[in-house]
Amino acid sequence: MTPKERAQKSATAMWSSDRASAWFGMQIDDVDVGSANLSLIVDKHHTNGHGICHGGVTFSLADSAFAFACNSRNQSTVAQHNTISFTAPAKLGDKITARAKEITLNGRNGIYDVEVTNQDGLVIAEFRGCSRAIRGTLFDEL
Repeated sequence: MTPKERAQKSATAMWSSDRASAWFGMQIDDVDVGSANLSLIVDKHHTNGHGICHGGVTFSLADSAFAFACNSRNQSTVAQHNTISFTAPAKLGDKITARAKEITLNGRNGIYDVEVTNQDGLVIAEFRGCSRAIRGTLFDEL
């Protein structure tokens, strides 16, 4: 199995149990070793009292991209902590995309940056996630 195939199989295994990402309306656009791109279309139920995309929705999209990136080696991995900076609002009807990339992986600890943009390339948010590998895998390898 190639590393890309392992990343895709890991994503398929995670997605099958990931009720939250599906509930938000996210889709996986691409996954590779240490990276993942997820997107969603901002719908009415994603907006807050200001009529813009709720920050929690943007955070969740970034967090899900981070999760698929740091689990791409078929090693169960969770978040230690993460932060987000919002730089522009996402609006109703926007397609927002979270692009996660691995910055460093050292033993059981990783750092990932996620940029969230709209369909015009405008940066909506910058997210940094720190991961920790735990026991287990997403699927059995022979």
